[in-house]
Order: sequence, then C-alpha cells, then structure tokens
Amino acid sequence: MTNFTRFLPQHLAEHRLPESLGGVLFSLVSACRDISGKVRLGALAGVLGEAGSGNVQGEAQKKLDVIANDMLVAALKSHPFVGGLASEEEDDFVACSGRGYLVLFDPLDGSSNIDVNISVGTIFSVLAQPEGRLNTAAFLQNGRSQLASGYVLYGPQTQLVLTVRHGVFVFTLDETGEFVLTRERPQIAPHTQEFAVNASNRRHWFAPVRQYIDELLAGDTGCRGKNYNMRWVASMVAEVHRILMRGGVFLYPQDARDPGKPGKLRLMYEANPMALLIEQAGGACSDTRLPMLDVVPEKLHQRVPVVLGSREEVEQIVRLHG
Repeated sequence: MTNFTRFLPQHLAEHRLPESLGGVLFSLVSACRDISGKVRLGALAGVLGEAGSGNVQGEAQKKLDVIANDMLVAALKSHPFVGGLASEEEDDFVACSGRGYLVLFDPLDGSSNIDVNISVGTIFSVLAQPEGRLNTAAFLQNGRSQLASGYVLYGPQTQLVLTVRHGVFVFTLDETGEFVLTRERPQIAPHTQEFAVNASNRRHWFAPVRQYIDELLAGDTGCRGKNYNMRWVASMVAEVHRILMRGGVFLYPQDARDPGKPGKLRLMYEANPMALLIEQAGGACSDTRLPMLDVVPEKLHQRVPVVLGSREEVEQIVRLHG
C-alpha cells in the first residue's frame, strides 16, 4: 500500500507541480496527525471543555479549538515556503518568515461535538502568495485560485482527504502513524436520495429552501418522485465526508434571523476548500446563486450560504433561488 510520504512527491511530479507545495502539505498533515492524538485522548489529556475565550466571530472556543490552532500555527509559521497564515480562530492573518504560499484553515471544524465524542476535523486551503507586501488582499483570492485543499477527519478512523486539483485521494492513519492511501479519485453520483440540513431552523429559512425541503419530504408522492433520508451531524467535515463516500446533498442556507449575515459558514476556511474537493469529485457547490469557487472574497472571515454535493440536487436548489 502507498503511504502519503511516497504518494505526494510522485503525484506532484506527475502533474509538474513544485516540490515546495509538497513541503507545505507535509507540514500541514504532520500537524494534523498530532492534533489527531489530542482528539483521541480527549479527557485523558485534559483537552475537553470550554477555553473561556471567544474567536473573532464572537463564538465560544473549546480548549481543542485553541490547541489545534496553536499547533498548526507553530508547524507552519517558520516554514521556508509559507509567507502567511489565516485561521478561523485568529482576528487577522499571521505573517510568516518564508515565502511562496498562503495557508488558510479551520483548525477544528465541528468543535461543538468534541465533548460528546462525535467526529470533528481540520479543513485547509493553500494559495500562491502574490508578489509584494503581505496584506489581507493577498489572501482574498477566489476559490479557483486554490492550489490544494483538503481536510483531516478525526473519527473512528483518522482520514486525510486531499486534492491538488488532479482528483481526490483518501488516506487512513495506520497504527505506525503513517497516512496510507485507501481510496483513489472517489466520484459523487449526480443523483441521490439523502440530504443533510438542520431542520430545526425551518421557520427561519427563506421560501426557496422551504420549498426544496418540502419537495424532498413529500417523497415518492411529490414532484421528485422518490423518498429521501435525512442526516445531520453538525460537523461540516463529517457531512462532506459522507457525501464524498456515498453521495448526498448538504445545506447550510442563509436565514431570516440576521438579514445582514449572508450565511453561517466561512468562505475562506470552509466553503472554498470543500468546494474544490467536491468539484474534483464530480459534485457541485454553490452559494445558491453562483458556483462557490466563483464567489469574490471581500474579507477574511466572510460568511456564505452553502449547498454542496450531488449535482442534480444543487442545481435544483439554484433553480428555486431563480
């Protein structure tokens, strides 16, 4: 079986991609392997519970949010090819001593699940560093500019899912601490009978989303002519991983509670990295109007509505938003 250490240089060479990108990805993945150890030990390592602090979005941080963020920053800040970092948990970007790439990440997605031992993960994105002085604008590249993206899922198995824009590859952490290639180029079927949404928010949804979910719930007696199952984990990494493995559609729509907030999920740390993976696997991702990878970023912590997964379902939601 091929491990990540052998696979990545070969894959980069095959597609004439620079070795320096591999070096950045190796450091990212190594940090995630260490985070996996912290997650696995949980209460035994004293890492559960609240940190007693908040992030830039005003959300309460878990201890592991802070620990994971610190571990990623430490692994990448002095890397010779990393010029800057941006994290969901940091107020602003972090300038680094190297040059070549910018790395953005959500250090621990789904952290509300940590204390109840449900899957969480790390999401990451790698961009080329523009020439000139490092500033916020350097990070505000649209999703199609990503050189690589991926996530590490800390679940029953720890799995790395990665794309460098030439297909998606899945690795599983073995007992020796190596990520071993266990699935190559998964494809998301265009049709599905499974959806994921937080249905408790229905009263806050706008009409197109209510109509769409009502169509699904009508099952084979409605206009869609088939029955659907619903899933909801409240961890984007876990939701996307399920869709990547067996299809489905995931929705986190804008709602009426705060009209000034266009969505919940972050474009740069969650939506864009996942959109690249989903498109590379044959699926689709949209903000309900545009393909996610075409959305023009305006700020580091920009929020967007997200719909992703099987192409037929994403296209139906976009049609309903007219």
